[in-house]
Amino acid sequence: MTLAVALAGCASRPVNPPLTHVDLNAGYRFETRQRVAEDKENVVVLAFSGGGTRAAAFSYGVLEALRRIEVQGPKGRRIRLLDHVDVITGVSGGSFTALAYGLYGDKLFDDYEQRFLKRDVEGELLKRLLSPTNWPALSSKTWGRSEMAAQLYDEILFNGATFADLQRRPGPLIVATATDISTGSRLGFAQTNFDVLCSNLDGVPLSRAAAASSAVPLVLSPVTLNNYGGTCDYRMPPWLKRFSQDDVSIRPAERAIRHLKDVETYENSAERPFIHLVDGGLSDNLGMRGVLEVLEVMEALRSAGRPTPLDSARRIVVFVVNSLSSPKTDWDKREAAPGDIAILLKATGVPIDHYSFEAIELLKDTMVRWQNMREIRESVAAAGLNDPVVTRLTNVPRADIYAIDVSFAALEDNAEREYLNNLPTSFVLPAEAVDRLRTAAGKIVLGAPEFKRLLKDAGARIVASPATERDAPLSAPAAH
Repeated sequence: MTLAVALAGCASRPVNPPLTHVDLNAGYRFETRQRVAEDKENVVVLAFSGGGTRAAAFSYGVLEALRRIEVQGPKGRRIRLLDHVDVITGVSGGSFTALAYGLYGDKLFDDYEQRFLKRDVEGELLKRLLSPTNWPALSSKTWGRSEMAAQLYDEILFNGATFADLQRRPGPLIVATATDISTGSRLGFAQTNFDVLCSNLDGVPLSRAAAASSAVPLVLSPVTLNNYGGTCDYRMPPWLKRFSQDDVSIRPAERAIRHLKDVETYENSAERPFIHLVDGGLSDNLGMRGVLEVLEVMEALRSAGRPTPLDSARRIVVFVVNSLSSPKTDWDKREAAPGDIAILLKATGVPIDHYSFEAIELLKDTMVRWQNMREIRESVAAAGLNDPVVTRLTNVPRADIYAIDVSFAALEDNAEREYLNNLPTSFVLPAEAVDRLRTAAGKIVLGAPEFKRLLKDAGARIVASPATERDAPLSAPAAH
C-alpha cells in the first residue's frame, strides 16, 4: 500500500470550530461589513441562482456589467454600480461567482474565466472519483464525494481562503446557501446563522461552503457540520425575537416565523449534534427567500409602529439573476415513457422552477403593495382624516422596491434565447457558451424596465465608462 493510499484511508472531513460566546459585533455578518461605498439610502442585493457553470457564467456577466456601468447622480458625482452592492446571495453554481468575487474583488475579472468558467470542472471531479488513490477515503463514513469536490475547488479557485479572509476584505456580504436535508430549510453561510450553531464561521473554508451549496443529492455526498447549539449563550436579536413569540400587536410574518422555528431547532445540539447539507437549490434556487422574509419582517414591524434595521433606506434594489433554462424534450412525441433518471431529474427540477417563478412574483407583489399603501396613506392624510386603523394598515416601509429580473426570457433575440435555454446544468460548458451567457447578462440588465425606472427615480443617468486597467493576476489571501 502506498503512503498516499494509507493517508487517504485516514481522511476525515474538516470540522467547523465551536464558538464559546456570541458577539453580535464580530464575525462575518451584515452589521460588521466594511462596504466600499457607504450609502444608507440604497440597499442593493444581487441574488445569483443555481444552475452549474451556466449560473456561474450568467452571474459573472452581471458583475461585469455593473462594473462597467457608471452613473452620474443628481450632484454630478460619478459612481460605479458594482461598488454600491450590499449583499450577494449565491446558490449552487451562483455561489462560486459570489464567493470568488467576495474574496478577490476586481481581481476576479482577470482570470476567473480560465480558472473556473472555461474549465472542465466536472471532468476533473470525475477523474478524482475514479482514481484508486481516493477510493479508501471515499469509503469512509466521514469523508465523501463533496469533500473531494471541496479539495478541487480549493486548489483551482479559493487557495485555502476561509470566511476570515472574506471578512478582511471590503465589499458586499456574500451568503452561499445550502439546504438542511433533515428539515428542508435553507442555511446561509453567514455568522448570524452560525451563531445558532454556536460555531465560528471564520474557520470554515470557502471551498466547503461552495461544496455544500452545490452538493446535488446522489451525485455528491452531503456536507456535514458539527452543531454546538445551546453552548454559547446565544440570544436572538430583540427586534427579530418578537416573531418567535405570540406578540399579537405584530401582524404575522409567516415565512419569517417558519424559518425562525427551523433555526431554533439548532439550539438543541443534544438532539441534533450534526447538520447535513445538500444543494441550496432544493430550498431556494434563487437565493430569494431570505430577501422576501426580511421585507415581510419590515412590513410587519412597521404596521405595528416598530422600528426596523432598514428604516433609513429609500430604495431596496434586488437584481434577481435567474439562469433557469427550459431545455426542450421530445417525450410527448414518443409512446415510450422517459427513463428513470430523466424522470428523477424532471421531478426534482419542476418544483424548483415553479417556486423560482413564484419568488419573483412575490417580490413584485410586495413592491406594488407598498406603493399602493403609501398612496392610500397620503390620500387619507390629505383629506384630513385620522383613522387609526387605516394609519396602522398603511404604515409600510418608506423604501421603494426595484425588482430587476435578469433572466433569459427577457432576451428579444429568439435564437439566442433558445440557445441559452438549452444549455445543460453541469460544471462544464463550451467557451462560446460562457461568452454568450456573459454578453446576454449585460444586455438584459441594461434593457430591464425596472433598471431604467431606478435610474430615473434616482435622478441618475448612465455615462461612458473609462477603460479599466488590468489588475494583477488572481491570487488569494494567505489562509489563516
